[in-house]
Order: sequence, then structure tokens, then C-alpha cells
Amino acid sequence: MEPIILASGSPRRRQLLEWAEVPFDVLVKETPETYPPGLATEEVPVHIARNKALAVKRLAPPGRVILAADTVVVLGDRIIGKPRDRDDAVRILSSLAGRQHEVITGVVLIKDREEIAFADRTAVWFHPLEKSELEWYVDKYAPFDKAGAYAIQEWIGVVGIRGIDGDFYNVMGLPVSRVVQALKRWE
Repeated sequence: MEPIILASGSPRRRQLLEWAEVPFDVLVKETPETYPPGLATEEVPVHIARNKALAVKRLAPPGRVILAADTVVVLGDRIIGKPRDRDDAVRILSSLAGRQHEVITGVVLIKDREEIAFADRTAVWFHPLEKSELEWYVDKYAPFDKAGAYAIQEWIGVVGIRGIDGDFYNVMGLPVSRVVQALKRWE
């Protein structure tokens, strides 16, 4: 298989593709992570991923598969993005502690004029956590580049998550098994 183009600078997405033994090159074009008002929650990360894929498509050689993804955390009906700073990260984590939320990753694969797009949902339940634990986590792990202000593969996921319903790797940022199945279309 010719290497795909990963339109993401995320080290977690690179790691997941490496674990799946999917050959790839990285090509990133800064793209605003904005979306039109009124867009259905599940469509938001797909919309953002599509914009990332299309921005990279303009720079990529023809015939290459481009993979872009975006992950959002949803608490109730509110999308929680990346924290602005330490206090915002602690506030976000405090709102998730002891509750259930959803992690939705939108994935867009483009090859020439063909597109495969989907969203993957995983429900996540946190144990109740003390503010001092959340502050320690934020100070030690600096989760400022992560939707929901946490990474499931770090300390908080190991001790703070009571359970999940869905794909663990989706919570890391890429439902890699679904991506591999979609890539088979272009083998």
C-alpha cells in the first residue's frame, strides 16, 4: 500500500497508525476548527475534519489517500473543546468528574474525487475526582491540546475512568479499526 497522507500533527494519531502498521506521511495545513451554527453535534467533528482534508488535498500529490480527523467531547448537549489555560482545564475536568460524556471523532478520507466520512462515538464515565487530583493531573500532564482536557492513555484515564462503551482508540483520537476497514476500499 502506498503511504496515506495524515493531515494531522497529533502524536496520538501517528502512534495509532503506526500500531496498525498503516504506512503514512504527515502533511499539515493549519485550518480553523470552526463550524457553522446549528450543525448537528455529530457533524461538527466531520465538518472540521473535512476542512483539514481539503486544505491538505490542495498541497498533496494526486492519487494519494488523505486522512483527517477531529475529536470533540460532548457533555449533555454542549461541545467541550480544548482548554484555554490551566484554570479552564481544571474547570472542564471538574465538569466531567463523576459523570458520563461522549467522545466523538469525525474522520474524513479523500482520494481524488472520492470521500469516505463518518463519526465514531464512545461514551465515557469518570469516577468522582477531587479538585486536588485534577489540578495535579493538569500540572503534570498539561493536557492543553486535548479536547475535554484529558488523554485516556494517561494517569487520569488509568485511575479516573470508571468505564467506556465504544472504541478506546476513538477516545485517544482515531477509531483506527474503522479507518483500516475504510482504507480497504482503495487497496
